[in-house]
Amino acid sequence: MIQASTAPRHHYRLIEQALRERIATLVPGARLPSDAELCAEFGVSRMTARNAMQRLAEDGLITRKPGRGSFVAEPPVHRRANRLMTFTQEMRRAGRVPNSRVLTRILRPASSAEAESLGIPIGEPVVHLRRLRQADDEPIVLESTVLIGLCADAVMMADLANGSLHETLGRAGIVLRGGISTIGAAAATPDDARLLDVRIGDPLLVERRVIADGHGRRIEATESRYAADRYGLVVGFDIEGPDPEGANAAGGMTSRGER
Repeated sequence: MIQASTAPRHHYRLIEQALRERIATLVPGARLPSDAELCAEFGVSRMTARNAMQRLAEDGLITRKPGRGSFVAEPPVHRRANRLMTFTQEMRRAGRVPNSRVLTRILRPASSAEAESLGIPIGEPVVHLRRLRQADDEPIVLESTVLIGLCADAVMMADLANGSLHETLGRAGIVLRGGISTIGAAAATPDDARLLDVRIGDPLLVERRVIADGHGRRIEATESRYAADRYGLVVGFDIEGPDPEGANAAGGMTSRGER
C-alpha cells in the first residue's frame, strides 16, 4: 500500500512505475490487474488506478480491451518519435538487457553553444556526460549529454552504467516533462565507428533534443547518435486537407490551359 504521506497527485506515478517494472518481467498477452484489483493492492481510488493504466496504454506498454481487461502489449520494434522514455525502460520493454559504458563524466564551464541551448550564461558550470548505450551488450547509441549545474550532485556519483539518468534526476526532485527534438542523419566518424562497431562513413540516425522540467527550465541538451540498422523512430501524422484558395487557383490554371 502507498504511504499516506505521499501526495495524492503522485500516487498514480508510483503505481505506474511499479507496473512498468512488473511488465518488464511478463510476456506479451499476460493479463494485468484490473482497476479494482489495483485499488485493493495499492490502497488508492479507482480514478488513480485508471490514470496509471492510461499512462501505460499511451506508451504502448499495455492494451486495454473493454470487458476483458488489460494485457501486456507486444513490444514495438521502434520508439514513437513523440514520446521519450528512458533508454533503460525502452530496452527492457523490448525484452533486452540494457547497460552503459560511461565514457566521460565531468563538471566544466558551458560553451557558448551549450549556454544558448540551455538558456544559461556562458561559462556557467555544466555536467558533461558521454555514454555508450548498449542492449544485450550490442552498442546501440552514443549519447553526449550536457546538464545544468543543478544536476551535479545527483549525477556525478550515480551508477549510470546500470541505471537511468532520468530516474536519477527524478529521485533528486528534478522531474523532466517535455522538450523539443530534431532528427537528422550523419556519416559515422572514426570515433563513432570504433564505439558503435560500424564502418567509417556508415549512416547514423542523429537526434538532438533539449528537455525541460515542469517549470519550463531547460535541464538537458543531448545528442544521440544511433547505429541506423539497429534503431528507428515511428512518426504518426495527420494529413492536411487541400487549401481552398490553392485549389481554386490550380483549377483556374487548368481551365485556362484547356482553352
